[in-house]
Amino acid sequence: MTVVPYKEDKSGKKEQVAKMFDSISHRYDFLNHFLSLGIDKGWRKKAIKSLRELSPKVMLDVATGTGDFAIQALTLKPEKITGVDISEGMLEVGRKKLRDRKLDHTIELLLGDSENLPFEENKFDAVTVAFGVRNFENLERGLKEIYRVVKPGGMVVVLEFSQPQAFPFKQLYSFYFKFILPKIGRIVSSDKAAYTYLPESVAAFPDGDKFLSILGSVGFKKMQCQSLTFGISSIYTAAK
Repeated sequence: MTVVPYKEDKSGKKEQVAKMFDSISHRYDFLNHFLSLGIDKGWRKKAIKSLRELSPKVMLDVATGTGDFAIQALTLKPEKITGVDISEGMLEVGRKKLRDRKLDHTIELLLGDSENLPFEENKFDAVTVAFGVRNFENLERGLKEIYRVVKPGGMVVVLEFSQPQAFPFKQLYSFYFKFILPKIGRIVSSDKAAYTYLPESVAAFPDGDKFLSILGSVGFKKMQCQSLTFGISSIYTAAK
């Protein structure tokens, strides 16, 4: 069953996700850091560090949102980072952020579909995705597109929410994610569906070994998974 933000809406998941992120774009960065107690910043740093040895020069950040992961990737000193997202609202917030920080000469944010990337084969040294793959309408198709545009020897790094398994953190996390987070998100963002969709989409996502298996099925090799903060999120790495 496909999890969507607006259950009464008859449009596809892709259109609904774009609509949802357009709706919350003005509060997204604040809510991201607030609802994760700021831990998400550390997760991004750790994920980007996994590319340090590769030293990528040309990078793609899929589902870039407001560009936080792309900005973090600047620590690798790449020549160019391109970010793509299906939400123009999120991209506008990101472009303003880049202009304010004078980073728009290195990072370019484009409207684009993760399942139909507008790039030639073997273009990027590395592709990153932070908290975006679970929003793909067709997960395997999106990963195949990422595989297509990565150079041979290049890497993909995916940072995504996962589900803790150990007692009592599993139960505490579940309560927070299902009951506390949606209420706070609704108050601050005024979009009830967005923060109800979040725990539902995480629950439906094939995390851990299941996701590694899907990466392998589309052609990636050397797949690895690193669990973070008691299993709240995970870093997945793979090579072409």
